[in-house]
Amino acid sequence: MSRTLFAMILTLTLASCGGGYKSPPRNLDNACSILSERPEYERAFLKTEKKWGVPIHVQMATIYQESKYRSDARTPHKYVLGVIPMGRQSSAYGYSQALDGTWDEYKKEVGRSGARRNKMRDASDFMGWYMNKTNKRNGVAMTDARNQYLAYHEGHTGFARGSYNSKSWLIRVADSVDSRSDVYRDQLRRCTKTKF
Repeated sequence: MSRTLFAMILTLTLASCGGGYKSPPRNLDNACSILSERPEYERAFLKTEKKWGVPIHVQMATIYQESKYRSDARTPHKYVLGVIPMGRQSSAYGYSQALDGTWDEYKKEVGRSGARRNKMRDASDFMGWYMNKTNKRNGVAMTDARNQYLAYHEGHTGFARGSYNSKSWLIRVADSVDSRSDVYRDQLRRCTKTKF
């Protein structure tokens, strides 16, 4: 094999080893199916649950809401006059839709400078870190998917002020996260392969 051909194959192989899956698992309505299809997600969720105390079903429901399990998820573009793109609505990116500033704070605080938002293990750990802070700052139980989501969306200060009370759409979304969390919890209890 020529050196040029070898270099091209090596480059293509390395390029294909990106940070995460571009496409989500096939059946997002079934927690057992998600974990069966992507066993590395299960390892990430278990590690986060052990380290930060956030139940797997709460993590999974929040990730569903934030990115629908797309590693490269971003907020939509803003447009001027309906046609001229003016950047994204926010810097939220990846599975957890973490904002640039919050992600930088996380990396600095936990000493994970190489963490990436498009890797499930990092996104899950970030979520555990953030929800653990919500528990300490705002007294929200780790099992309370609804209020954990509200604090995740509004920030700790906004949640403490009750900023979500004027956003009926957000209350509906948080209720949906809570319902999905309950469904995922019940499904995980029935998985034969897992120990939930």
